[in-house]
Amino acid sequence: MELRHLRYFVAVAEELHFGRAAERLHMTQQPLSQQIYQLEAELGVSLFHRTKRRIWLTDAGKVFFEESRQLLLQADRAMEKARQAARGEIGRLSIGFSGFATYSVLPKVLQTFRERFPQVELNLEEMTTSVQIQALQNKQIQLGLMIPPVNDKSLLVELLLQEPLVVVLPETHLLAKEPELAISALANEPFILVPRHLEPGYYDQCISLFQQAGFSPKVVQQASQKQTILGLVSAGMGVSLAPASIRNICRTGVVYKNLSTPAKVNLAAVWQQDETSSVLQAFFEVIREIVQPASGIVS
Repeated sequence: MELRHLRYFVAVAEELHFGRAAERLHMTQQPLSQQIYQLEAELGVSLFHRTKRRIWLTDAGKVFFEESRQLLLQADRAMEKARQAARGEIGRLSIGFSGFATYSVLPKVLQTFRERFPQVELNLEEMTTSVQIQALQNKQIQLGLMIPPVNDKSLLVELLLQEPLVVVLPETHLLAKEPELAISALANEPFILVPRHLEPGYYDQCISLFQQAGFSPKVVQQASQKQTILGLVSAGMGVSLAPASIRNICRTGVVYKNLSTPAKVNLAAVWQQDETSSVLQAFFEVIREIVQPASGIVS
């Protein structure tokens, strides 16, 4: 017995007329009658009472009719679910992201994705770059949004956007009223930085800027969360560097200053080479739609 046999039977049971059922099924009456006889032979019961003028369901036919309709509905649901999964419309996606992503592209990407794919379950967790890489390697997440470089050939990396770095100062700092700052003006300042083992690419980029300006920074505190860094800066513990999107954090006691010689930090999407998730592909489509027109960064 195949699903088509059930569809034939249900059409006849609903129409109670072979001619109308055949027309509805886009076939001729004789093959339809033969298919119903074959079905009855396979079941070993009569499904219809037949006279020359009309047909009607037997008791066995009534029971089989209700069960067949339920089976066909379930089959239709299964087929639609499969199509939705192939389009990335249902499923689950686990994403790791840095604070940089939180204050730049991630909110708009999530809003757009949720509007288009409301049935997808998203699992989001803020992680540093090093933790994201480990989570990708262990398949705990399917996508990471992090600061490159990524030194793992099993992972694919796509640059999403670049942002300028800004200086974060206490609002009472002597340099707080300057329109912009040179890195060299910070040579004698205490710094608050992200630990290198958590954000190696970002840390090395900052250190390189300091060295190019002719000094090594005095790092007095380390913190991994942007909110913590801002809190320490506002308390006068030191100064820091951060991507410009940190301006989106409303924090009293701090000011942000552009660098006179611009320096940029990158945000990249990272995933496993063997990742085949349709949901991930749908998420990427939204990211590329939102990020590329605004940033001009090529994939």
